[in-house]
Amino acid sequence: MSFSTPTAGHPRFAVAVLCFGGLTAALTQTLVIPIQAKLPGLLDTSAADTAWVVTVTLLAAAVSMPVAGRLADLFGKQRVLVGTSAILVAGSLVCALSDSLVPLLAGRAMQGMAMGFIPVGISLMREITPPRLTATAVAAMSATLGVGGAIGLPLSAAIVEAGSWHALFWVATGLAAVVTALTWFAVPHVHDAQPGRFDVVGVLGLGVGLVSLLVGISKATTWGWGDAWTLGAILAGAVVLVVWGAFELRQDEPLVDLRTTAQLPVLMTNIAAVAIGFGMMAQSVVVPQLLEMPAETGYGLDQTLLQAGLWMAPGGLMMMLFAPVSSRLIRTIGPKVTLMIGAAVLGTGYLVAFFLMAAPWQLLVASCVACAGVGIGYAAMPTLILDEVPTREAASAVGLNALMRSVGTTLAAAVMGTILTSRTTAFGPGVEVPTLGAFQLCFVAGAVAAFLGVAIAATIPRRAVVAPAPVQREARTAA
Repeated sequence: MSFSTPTAGHPRFAVAVLCFGGLTAALTQTLVIPIQAKLPGLLDTSAADTAWVVTVTLLAAAVSMPVAGRLADLFGKQRVLVGTSAILVAGSLVCALSDSLVPLLAGRAMQGMAMGFIPVGISLMREITPPRLTATAVAAMSATLGVGGAIGLPLSAAIVEAGSWHALFWVATGLAAVVTALTWFAVPHVHDAQPGRFDVVGVLGLGVGLVSLLVGISKATTWGWGDAWTLGAILAGAVVLVVWGAFELRQDEPLVDLRTTAQLPVLMTNIAAVAIGFGMMAQSVVVPQLLEMPAETGYGLDQTLLQAGLWMAPGGLMMMLFAPVSSRLIRTIGPKVTLMIGAAVLGTGYLVAFFLMAAPWQLLVASCVACAGVGIGYAAMPTLILDEVPTREAASAVGLNALMRSVGTTLAAAVMGTILTSRTTAFGPGVEVPTLGAFQLCFVAGAVAAFLGVAIAATIPRRAVVAPAPVQREARTAA
């Protein structure tokens, strides 16, 4: 006999499941931060090698987002969501069972691949929600990118303090298993698969180019911006991506339709995503370091890792709380102006931090203001993209936008790291710490990036909305 999916008539529950899945995928990205300094001893290897435990997840996520989007357009979004959440289960389990570097890196790469869940989930929202709910659903799902990372730090620190570091990944395994089951049973499958060919060569070209470029950027603080390895990796990545772009333009069914993404509304939205992604990440890098800096420096706030995470956590909640605000703004004044408002609020948060950094509660206020801007702006970007691209390319286009945000966050981490390590002062024998001016310069850089995002968003032309094609839910069959 046949029957419909359990929640075919309950889109709110399906949206909640997708948001929970996005939150879980984003949370795994920050799981290892509390144990990063201990990993060389835990894995019996060098600090340089264990740094790849974070980097490999970033690289895998960057490549996976546009790839998952294209697969979703070809084979159906719900199927790809189940697949990415299953990969998250497998990757978390590999990490939980690991006691050496190589399997841990493999598991972390798989966790990074699961980040494709978020852009695919965003692109599915319009197909499973009534119009009155769509903007709120897209806003909530977009916010999970920041919320997961924000709450991941204090949660991970608490888990590590209570038990073994392996417990981090057992918790992640359990959460991912729940996401997989709920996605299979609670998220409707719709007839959204499109005939076409998967561009394997395009995937390889994009992967090589992105990995090389992002490795050069992410390692610039360690290797030095003028180092031959840094320049070589960035240049090689840029060359490969140019060749990849030329190849994609010659394909009838490319991995990413560059002609569509070259349209001004899409192009400028993606460029704005780099600036706003930079602005979001900067405070995530700088504020915890300032909170944990020893009070003896005269400007450090002497907080533990767990305390710093707790001071940061409300910022993540602000992103989610402002998702409904963003959806209301999108409906009343449009996504373009909403994106400009979000970026302006984000920049204001950095200005608050520049003038108020003498106490943890002051940084909490600044972080909440900045995160409110992220919550407003992040929802507007996929809405702008979805309004401009054909339904058959929705998932891959949103995936590319998520990739551009990822490029911005990677660049922010490298630039903030460079500023903090280039402006230091002696603090005890052989110990150098960032100066007060270094932290202030980081806040200025974050503000400049955010307000640059406002200026870029202002250039996005108004275009007619592309109405989504009607879709039907697919009935499941049981014997």
